[in-house]
Amino acid sequence: MANTTVRGALSIHGKNPQFLVERVIRGRIYESLYWKEHCFALTAATIIDKALELKFIGGTYANLKPTEFMCLSLKLLQIQPEKAIVLEYLKAEEYKYLRALAVFYIRLTFSPLEVYQTLEPLLNDYRKIRYRSMDGSYSITTMDSFIDSLLRSERVCDIQLPRLTQRKVLEETEELEPRTSKLGKAILGERELLSDNSGSWGKGRVEKAVWRRLMTTRGRGRRPNVPAPSSVRRESRRLPKATTPEKRSVVRRSFFS
Repeated sequence: MANTTVRGALSIHGKNPQFLVERVIRGRIYESLYWKEHCFALTAATIIDKALELKFIGGTYANLKPTEFMCLSLKLLQIQPEKAIVLEYLKAEEYKYLRALAVFYIRLTFSPLEVYQTLEPLLNDYRKIRYRSMDGSYSITTMDSFIDSLLRSERVCDIQLPRLTQRKVLEETEELEPRTSKLGKAILGERELLSDNSGSWGKGRVEKAVWRRLMTTRGRGRRPNVPAPSSVRRESRRLPKATTPEKRSVVRRSFFS
């Protein structure tokens, strides 16, 4: 049968892998034209070609019509490729929708420890991807936002995700090391660099360094709304006078560089 799980497949979270997708959505996928025409007899190798043709991610839209992304996700659950093959999908950095498909499959099938170890390094991927919502409209998100929602949310792409052990629990059992973000490492480096300074002068240098790092951080596509510390505001009032806006901008850039 075209809709049955491959023979010899292991149970995931105590159930048939395809049952990780709700029965209603699973039935709509089986009835969809894309599933019948493009997903028949796919293997772990040939599914790559279909993943490269994806233009967006999402669950269902327009009265539970499944997206191509969801059809391929169910196909992965049906054929259950080896973990080494799924990890190879992630290494194809130039194909972001193949990576998104692999990330979603990993979140559904891997153990909590493996999920954190595999997905957290990918939070540094800031590429834009398109998402199709239930009303059929498109929106722009980023790969790190999608991965973050997989780690924090209970439902993504209209699928109820398996329960994920909290990270702090794995840290307390010493299975995971405490995570430091890329921004946190940069701020920590600034603090260590200025640790020899003392008094208000040293405090002002640390405040300025942290504030500048926040204002130049790449991430969600928008700078954080962080007010400048008092030391920066005081020094901005002591800028040399300039007669034109162009000269003032030049003086300001040279002062803060």
